[in-house]
Amino acid sequence: MLGRTSARYGRPTERYARGLTAAVVTVVALITAANAGPARAAQEEPAPQVTRHAQHHPQPPSGHLR
Repeated sequence: MLGRTSARYGRPTERYARGLTAAVVTVVALITAANAGPARAAQEEPAPQVTRHAQHHPQPPSGHLR
């Protein structure tokens, strides 16, 4: 292996600088994506809300034993 040195990427500070730069770019991309928010709906009117009522079961009088 002629011509190769033990330092694969040059000085260690260069390698750390590349890693730090990649980390900063990743964090900026994640923050930007988080702040983008959901897309807006095509229609302006809200959809009608469907209300479901719970079934009412009459309870026996309080003094009644089953």
